[in-house]
Amino acid sequence: MNLILSLEVLFSVMVVTTATVVEDFNHVERCKDSLYMGTPPRGIIETHLKKICQRYADKPRYVTLYDPRKRIPVYSAYTFKKTEGDRRVDYPWMYEPQLAETDGNGNMLPFPTGYLHMKFEDSQAVLEDYSDVVLYERGHLNPDQHQSDPHDRAATYSLTNVVPEIREFNIGPWREYEERIRVRLNNYCRGTAFIVTGVTTAGYMIRRNNQDRVAIPEDVWSAYCCTEYDRNAPHDVRIRFPTQGALAKNAKEGNAVHEMPVQDLENFLKTRMDVDQNLQMFYDNCISPSPLPLYLHHTI
Repeated sequence: MNLILSLEVLFSVMVVTTATVVEDFNHVERCKDSLYMGTPPRGIIETHLKKICQRYADKPRYVTLYDPRKRIPVYSAYTFKKTEGDRRVDYPWMYEPQLAETDGNGNMLPFPTGYLHMKFEDSQAVLEDYSDVVLYERGHLNPDQHQSDPHDRAATYSLTNVVPEIREFNIGPWREYEERIRVRLNNYCRGTAFIVTGVTTAGYMIRRNNQDRVAIPEDVWSAYCCTEYDRNAPHDVRIRFPTQGALAKNAKEGNAVHEMPVQDLENFLKTRMDVDQNLQMFYDNCISPSPLPLYLHHTI
C-alpha cells in the first residue's frame, strides 16, 4: 500500500514539474498567479495555439499563449514588479523544449552553442531566424525592465516571449511606452499590477533558407489591470486606473503608441485577431472593488 501511495505521489510530482506546455493555465503550479483573478484573456480562438507556463530555475515566472505555426507569441501575461528600470543584456537567449518534447524538467533552456535538433526549429523560432535580419529587433512582450528578481528578468529572454519589432519602433516609441508604464505603476499602483501584451499579424514573415519562418507583427498592444491604486493621484493619472490599454503600429514611421480604454482596444482586436465577440482582456473588465466605508468595517 505504501509503495502504491509513494508511486502516486511521485507521478503527481512528475506531472507538475514537467508540464510546461499545459492544457490550462489554472491547473499547473502557480501559472495562474500571472493572470488577474487567475483568468486568461477570454475569447481567443486557440485551435492550434500552445499555452506555455514559462518556467525558469524550477519556478513559474509568467505565461505565454504561443503560435507554433507563426513561431511567435500571441501574448505574454505577467505581474509587474517594481523596479528601477535598468536593462540587462547579459542573460542568455533561451528556447522552450516542451514545445517539441515532453522530456526534461519543464524549464526553458539556453540555446546550445552547437547543433539544435530540427524538431525544435519546427515548433519555435531559433537564434538563426534573427541573425541576418537587419530591420528587426527581438522585441520582448514581457520586458525585463518590468521585473526585479534576477531570475524573473532572465526568464524574459526566451524567444517564445519575443516578436520581430522594427528597430526604430522597438528602441523608440515602444520602449518609451514601457518606461512610462513602469513609472506609472511604480508610483501609483498599490497592489499587484497584471499586464497582458500581444500582437496582431497580417501574413508577413521573416524567411530563412527560402522558407517562411517567423511572423512579423502588424500591431503591438498591451493592457494592464491594477485595482488597488492611489486614489489621490493626479487626475490625468487617476483616469488611467484601474485599467488601461495601448496600441501601436510595428512600423518605421507612424508608430506612435496610443493609450485607450481596454474596451476600445478589445473592439479593435476583434477586427484583427482570431477571436470571438466575447473577447475580454481581464476578468470582469478589471472592475475595481468598491472600498468599504470606514463605519462598516466592524461588520466584517
